[in-house]
Amino acid sequence: MNATLVHRLSAADRCDRCGARAYIRARLHSGGELYFCAHHGRQHLPQLADQAVEIHDETELLTETADESTGLR
Repeated sequence: MNATLVHRLSAADRCDRCGARAYIRARLHSGGELYFCAHHGRQHLPQLADQAVEIHDETELLTETADESTGLR
């Protein structure tokens, strides 16, 4: 059985549009990858849907961080 390990995005991964921390990675059919912050991901991913082989989205981490800092769950 082959288990695929998912690469978690880190603070070193930056948005290709603005340089902010990337929370979304799109792997393209052409073999390239694009990284987006949450804002630019929402803006560009609908157009990339046909070109992407895989879209890895970690934007839920933004709400987890906000909930932890305010004590909400």
